[in-house]
Amino acid sequence: MLDRTQHEASPQADEASPPLAPEAEIVAPTAGQSGPGLFRRAGKYFASLTFSSLTRRIVSLNLIGLAALVIGILYLSQFRAGLIDARAQSLLVQAEIISGAIAASATVETNTITVDPDRLLDLKPGESYGPNDDALSGLDFPINPERVAPVLRRLISPTKTRARIYDRDGVLILDSRNLYERGDVLRFELPPPTVEKPGIAERAMIAFRTWLNRGDLPLYRELGPENGNGYQEVQRALDGKKDAMVRINDRGEVIVSVAVPVQRFRAVHGALMLSTQGDDIDKMVTAERLAILKVFGIAAAVMVVLSLLLASTIAGPVRRLADSAERVRRRIKTRVEIPDFSARGDEIGHLSGALRDMTDALYNRIEGIERFAADVAHELKNPLTSMRSAVETLPLAKSDDSRSRLLAVIEHDVRRLDRLISDISDASRLDAELQRQDAEPVNLRRLLEALTSMANETQHGTAVKVEAYFEGNPNDSFSVPGHDSRLGQIVSNLLSNAQSFSPPDGIVRLGCRRVRNEIEITVDDNGKGIRPGALEKIFERFYTDRPDQGFGQNSGLGLSISKQIVEAHGGRIWAENRPGPVDAEGDARIAGARFVVRLPAI
Repeated sequence: MLDRTQHEASPQADEASPPLAPEAEIVAPTAGQSGPGLFRRAGKYFASLTFSSLTRRIVSLNLIGLAALVIGILYLSQFRAGLIDARAQSLLVQAEIISGAIAASATVETNTITVDPDRLLDLKPGESYGPNDDALSGLDFPINPERVAPVLRRLISPTKTRARIYDRDGVLILDSRNLYERGDVLRFELPPPTVEKPGIAERAMIAFRTWLNRGDLPLYRELGPENGNGYQEVQRALDGKKDAMVRINDRGEVIVSVAVPVQRFRAVHGALMLSTQGDDIDKMVTAERLAILKVFGIAAAVMVVLSLLLASTIAGPVRRLADSAERVRRRIKTRVEIPDFSARGDEIGHLSGALRDMTDALYNRIEGIERFAADVAHELKNPLTSMRSAVETLPLAKSDDSRSRLLAVIEHDVRRLDRLISDISDASRLDAELQRQDAEPVNLRRLLEALTSMANETQHGTAVKVEAYFEGNPNDSFSVPGHDSRLGQIVSNLLSNAQSFSPPDGIVRLGCRRVRNEIEITVDDNGKGIRPGALEKIFERFYTDRPDQGFGQNSGLGLSISKQIVEAHGGRIWAENRPGPVDAEGDARIAGARFVVRLPAI
């Protein structure tokens, strides 16, 4: 075998594991570190995490989801609707009580009632004489503000609501804002000398509150004292029905108002309207929303911390894998070691394992290409050197016999170069073809029968015949996944090799059988066998062991290509010697060589 130099690249020990990325480097606290130092280190660590795009996305998406939930709670809160309904019901009950008290305190202005003495004499025991309800219902009971005001003041003061009394024409009689007791100082709110518009922050707050509370609520407007019928609930109360309305003022505050009729003996004498103050309900709703916002703040802080911790377990390893892949691309080191996260058992671990396997396969492929290039250069140099020597010697040849021998050497080297280049070309594009094509079921029975018939017809320049046999079920197709053309190339190389080593009257036997979950193909010849030391070397590139043939008759790539194809199909190939009969000295003779190929079955 020709000597060749193999360059094996060994990774340095200090380059086996890349340095930790900043996001994955967590410093454990020691006894000598102070509290501020730990907080400073923790702050730097979390700050380094925020620079990661993946970390920002995780935190942002979690916060957006939480914010959407809180906004929905604030906007669709049932607390506000329930509070408004409860407030409206309580105002209705309160208005009915105050209305009854007002009706009872009204002054009755009557004309003189004529009494019939004869009618009094005709009364029976238990009967009374006087105006009935129907007669009294026609009498006028005007609401006296002087008598009603004290009653209204006492009933309204604890409730912090506004009360207005309208007469039957919708004219305002009393307004609780203008009721004062004895000794009260009359005060009137005057506008400031220069009316300033609200600032940007206040306008923004009013706009936000209006958007949050408005919905389909009508706008509340303050009407004049003679326009009580402009309020829908007052108009219905003057018709003898109670009603409630919910409005919103120009500051975005909810106003709940109710109106009930003031009547006595089924006669409506006016209407009582009760309404909440501008910020009465909003204070309670705001307090509830502030509580929700406090919970949101705590939940947001917890979510940010958990998101950063989650991102550190994802973004950190992913960044380390990306940095290692970048170093592999730049080929900064001889062999870059991909970080091993396979112990995690999740997608990051699977990604780490896949990248490690891919990188190992890539480095093995690169090293194989380097060795192949070195071997090709070495093998091509031999015939070129021989040809160069023959060409340089040809002008110096003095006889025709010498020139003929030199021309024969040149012709032999040219044929050898042509054979080498063809085999090298086939070997170089083999992997690419196997990767591009999809594996399909291959019927080995039909393939081996066709190859046997072809070998017997061509016989490769010899009289050696090929016999094929199949063990097992005669209907078994012995199917394997792969590429029929390349599998045929394996068997064709083995048959050609076996015919070249067999004697002229020999027989090459091609067998096929199923061994558990594999299909075994054997090729037996009747040659001298293989030297024990060459059973493994014969599959190496450019190795030939043909002492009976001239040098350079074979490229030494046939068995190497066959092994490459077998391994690409997930199989294995090996060579062995078949034992023959025992000689007179008791030693077993070699009956020939056997090549065994095993491929995974379908």
